[in-house]
Amino acid sequence: MDKRKVWREQEQLLVQRWNAAATRYQELQARISRQAAGGDPANETLMREAEQARADIDAVRRQVARLKVEFVSGKRY
Repeated sequence: MDKRKVWREQEQLLVQRWNAAATRYQELQARISRQAAGGDPANETLMREAEQARADIDAVRRQVARLKVEFVSGKRY
């Protein structure tokens, strides 16, 4: 297979992962905010899920940084 095609597929999967993680995190934050506005303390399960979503975002961010280094160093494209 052509390297560029493989790289584009990797990049598209990364974008999909980023969007999914960001959407999940935003939805969880909205649920936490609604609970706080209602006077209820934050649910432990929601807090853990939000932390996991944030960790997923951070993992994708690190992978983006690695791809950027490969691109700048000339190993991609």
